[in-house]
Amino acid sequence: KFHKIGLPDYFLSLAQIAYNDGSNYQELLLEMTRQKTVPNVFVNKTHIGGCDKTMQAHKDGILQKLLCRENEVYEYDLIVIGGGSGGLACSKEAAMLGKKVMVLDYVVPTPKGNTWGLGGTCVNVGCIPKKLMHQTALLGTSMQDARKFGWELPEETVKHNWEMMKTAVNNYIGSLNWGYRVALRDKNVNYVNSYAEFIEPHKIKATNKRGKETFHTAAKFILATGERPRYMGIPGDKEYCITSDDLFSLPHCPGKTLVIGASYVALECGGFLAGLGLDVTVMVRSILLRGFDQDMANRAGEHMEEHGVKFLRKYVPVKVEELEAGTPGRLKVTAKSTESDETIEGEYNTVLIAVGRDACTGKIGLDQAGVKVNPKNGKVPVNDEEQTNVPHIYAIGDILEGKWELTPVAIQAGKLLARRLYAGASLKCDYVNVPTTVFTPLEYGACGHSEEKAIELYGQDNLEVYHSLFWPLEFTVPNRDNNKCYSKIICNKLDNDRVIGFHYLGPNAGEVTQGYGVAMKCGLTKEQLDNTIGIHPTCAEIFTTMEVTKSSGGDITQAGC
Repeated sequence: KFHKIGLPDYFLSLAQIAYNDGSNYQELLLEMTRQKTVPNVFVNKTHIGGCDKTMQAHKDGILQKLLCRENEVYEYDLIVIGGGSGGLACSKEAAMLGKKVMVLDYVVPTPKGNTWGLGGTCVNVGCIPKKLMHQTALLGTSMQDARKFGWELPEETVKHNWEMMKTAVNNYIGSLNWGYRVALRDKNVNYVNSYAEFIEPHKIKATNKRGKETFHTAAKFILATGERPRYMGIPGDKEYCITSDDLFSLPHCPGKTLVIGASYVALECGGFLAGLGLDVTVMVRSILLRGFDQDMANRAGEHMEEHGVKFLRKYVPVKVEELEAGTPGRLKVTAKSTESDETIEGEYNTVLIAVGRDACTGKIGLDQAGVKVNPKNGKVPVNDEEQTNVPHIYAIGDILEGKWELTPVAIQAGKLLARRLYAGASLKCDYVNVPTTVFTPLEYGACGHSEEKAIELYGQDNLEVYHSLFWPLEFTVPNRDNNKCYSKIICNKLDNDRVIGFHYLGPNAGEVTQGYGVAMKCGLTKEQLDNTIGIHPTCAEIFTTMEVTKSSGGDITQAGC
């Protein structure tokens, strides 16, 4: 009861106000709130929920703050904090639906002083430059193959110009930054290049790079702040090492490089640097690609090793020292074994840290707004509508607890959230069977469960795993990577052999996986794959002819077409 906290409690009964039209009111409430039960509590136009959620809001101090804002008029309908892929998609969608929207985006400089423009990690220091540099490395391999196909190239070694590549990649990124600003302007979204911090549940302070502060209020907020690379807390890491936030705009060739970590960022960067002809070592604490299928991860790592990437397994760095300044300079890395007291030392020109990423939620005043975060990782728990524990504050993208850290996921979630908030839509973001690709030299595409996760969920006896090696036709004339590519599907025998895990290691993995991702969304089964006629000669057709199961132990090597 509201009177227990010193406030009168007002309630409306549908029977009283809509004797002859109650069902229509119920349908309208259901469309607005997706709640069928009563009480259905609203406080100053903000939907709280039922009894339990109202009591929790009171316990968290949120209810009282909302009750104090009876006559508040907000400056904006929506403020989005973060100008990455998800934040931009959500803000533009809300603006197209007639709402007054502000986007705040500010890049805190890296320890090396690097910053970038509007667009977030993917555009500036993630997917886009990574894929372009991966393509650069693939072109180097293609030039080696070309001689076998009759192209008479000079016998002397073809050299790569890092500065030229870096400039071309960053010029393209600059054009994207400008395009995003124009798109926001065209849709009447107010973009502000300032750091946002809550000072009240509906009020933020925005600080620009000159230290000037402005204050803004909004009826609703969306957190889309993303993540930044994690440092290791060892001597010399921030002083002498770089991360992916620095690599793609590095003004000089990195030279002999040590990559610390076994994440997809580590393997992708290590892979394309080696493909450019650099001496690359990857230091691995435990396993490759944690969270991914380990069979596939190890095969991708083995391919890298066979093509010149060195792996230091079961070691962690304890200290980085500068031996000589320069572009690049010389660094000494001291590392310790994870299995003994052994220590080793090595000299490198560049040390790239890629041990994971941290959510950017610790310094935006979420405590002032009452938003709960996971204290261990800074992630934000949300319900199935991306709503935090504070009813008017939502979150999307990489900062979500237990969700995919992928650009297309953030974009989809942002668009759908705006439509639910402002267009009466009900469709929610589907985080199941999301396809993805790791752009290692031999690319790895996946959709659905890893083999380990499938066994954990369904049990080994209830699964059938089909697999096959294959040799892409493009690789045959150059005579490389014979039967190194690998395909695997995991089927649930209890559900009509439904494909619950799709895994592909080979060229053009993103293109292959995207198509099969659609099929999995439609409930793909093994029988449907078998009844599909493949396109020949392609790599993707391998999934239409898979017959050997892992349990049989049969030969999976491929000979001929």
